[in-house]
Amino acid sequence: MSKPMSLLVADDHPMLLKGLTDELTENGFNVAATAGNGAEALNLIAELQPDVAILDIEMPLLSGFEVIKKSREKNVSTKFILLTSHKEKGFVLRAKKFNISGYILKDEPFVELEKCIHAVVRNEVYFSTAFDEVFTTQVSPELEKIKFLSPSERTIVRLVAQEKSSKEIAEILYISHRTVQKHRTNIIAKLDLPASGDALSLWTAENRELILSL
Repeated sequence: MSKPMSLLVADDHPMLLKGLTDELTENGFNVAATAGNGAEALNLIAELQPDVAILDIEMPLLSGFEVIKKSREKNVSTKFILLTSHKEKGFVLRAKKFNISGYILKDEPFVELEKCIHAVVRNEVYFSTAFDEVFTTQVSPELEKIKFLSPSERTIVRLVAQEKSSKEIAEILYISHRTVQKHRTNIIAKLDLPASGDALSLWTAENRELILSL
């Protein structure tokens, strides 16, 4: 017989952690360990190497994303599910960029988490259906705009997203300040942004995770 699937659950809210652990146990899952902060979760993942770790994003000491990054540096085989209240596009894009197996909202019914666990064990990716609207209305339109940018323009957009000034960009790319300004003007036109001086900076700030994931 194959060994039962093992889970680790981490959340810094004791009542939520207990409630989720009890629900999982009552539904036949083997919760091997629980953690109340990111550092504890990381240590337990490295020690126990559970099949699946269910992590809150915002935890003391280490965030869910940091736990995943550091766990992978230790070459653990654990698959990760983020259980969170965040459905903003920045968080969703970061989860995609990290190749996280599952991303479930805390207000979803338990059956969604159950489906997610079984899916990730089958090496599938499972995100809450609520994120379909996020991609349709917020991510896809911006991706379509970015497709019209040349490689040089995309490089400049990434540097703007990193809060580099036109002078700094010129120095990094070994081009003139005037050339940077010309690129910025073309980018603003292609992205259909207002011609105001800070329009591009505002747009890159709003879409930073998307830009840096490209």
